[in-house]
Amino acid sequence: MLFYLVDQLQNRLDQLGLGGLVSIMYQVEFRALFAVLLSFAATLWVAPRTIRWLAAKKIGDRPEFYNKTINELMKERVGTPTMGGLFVIGTLLGTTFLLADVVHSRYVQLAFVAVLWLACVGAIDDWLKLTKANRAPGTREGLYSHEKLAAQILIGGIVCFFAYRVSGLPDAHVLNLPFQRTYPPTPAIDSMIQPPAIASNVWVMGVLAFTALGCFMMVAMSNGANITDGLDGLAGSNLLVASVAVMILAWVAGSPRAAYFLMVPHVAGSAELMVVAGAMVGSLLGFLWFNAHPAKVFMGDTGSLPLGGLLAFIAVVIRQEVLLIPICGVLILEMGSVALQVGYFKYSRRKYGEPRRLLRCSPLHHHFQQLGWKEQHIVTRSMIVSIVLAIIALASIKIR
Repeated sequence: MLFYLVDQLQNRLDQLGLGGLVSIMYQVEFRALFAVLLSFAATLWVAPRTIRWLAAKKIGDRPEFYNKTINELMKERVGTPTMGGLFVIGTLLGTTFLLADVVHSRYVQLAFVAVLWLACVGAIDDWLKLTKANRAPGTREGLYSHEKLAAQILIGGIVCFFAYRVSGLPDAHVLNLPFQRTYPPTPAIDSMIQPPAIASNVWVMGVLAFTALGCFMMVAMSNGANITDGLDGLAGSNLLVASVAVMILAWVAGSPRAAYFLMVPHVAGSAELMVVAGAMVGSLLGFLWFNAHPAKVFMGDTGSLPLGGLLAFIAVVIRQEVLLIPICGVLILEMGSVALQVGYFKYSRRKYGEPRRLLRCSPLHHHFQQLGWKEQHIVTRSMIVSIVLAIIALASIKIR
């Protein structure tokens, strides 16, 4: 909205000698970096008040992992305020509202809708879990898995369908695979005069394929972030690394010069999502200030579901959903460990007559805990892995 106001008052600001303010607000790179700082500062200001409110309402974590060893390791978490996603998502949306072009950018508007929807789903799930003890015996403990999945699929399908319709250009609909050139090599001066044609071997997806792939990625990343949110700083640190990488990729996709030079899809109008990603970076930095071990607050589904979904949505718009897989490699491993554990548990029960486990406990971070790794080591090492994977992913766009 601040961007819109500056745009509308351009002539008046020029008359007052404030033309520099107008010019700098038109620079998306400045607004994205400013969004990092603003959301970080806002989170530091809002978080203590929110934490005190959550504590006063006794909205605290009551971890139950149905594993005696893990319960013993995690007993210090009991009573720590959760639903910290309230201030993470609040500052993210507030900063985006101020600095992004929310009036004209359909991509930003769709991101708003996705984040709000998933945050509400997560908040309902958290509230049902946290208030179970105060309700009648036998009442539900959170949303049922099929309810949560249906809500994720619904919003994923809606926003990805409209993201497809926003741009009528085939560049915004291609399946962008690693090491595959979206455009043939073109001299820079020629690409500025006439945008290059898409290479003949690139698949331009239809609306059904585009929507299905985008919806799948949003559901997967949303659940991956949710499952990873199990240790102090674990989800926040890995989401932070991923959001920085996605912020860079959004700049590449939104810049014709950079996209044509690197031969990756140029998606007109997607540069505004760099501001959204910047707001997410700042909010996560502020969240980690209070979530670092020993945590004063936890994110909960209120934060993890929308943040994972937002990462995927931005990647879908800028046509980098495949590259998001290595960038969010830790989230994928965490989610995959649960799927493998459950699958092998059921398979071994049928084959051997008794259930067996691949891991000592799932998700993967609890397996490492049972191996004797300290919580801080697990979090730090997972963040290192995320940084390495993000660097590899970003470097791969040059290898075409």
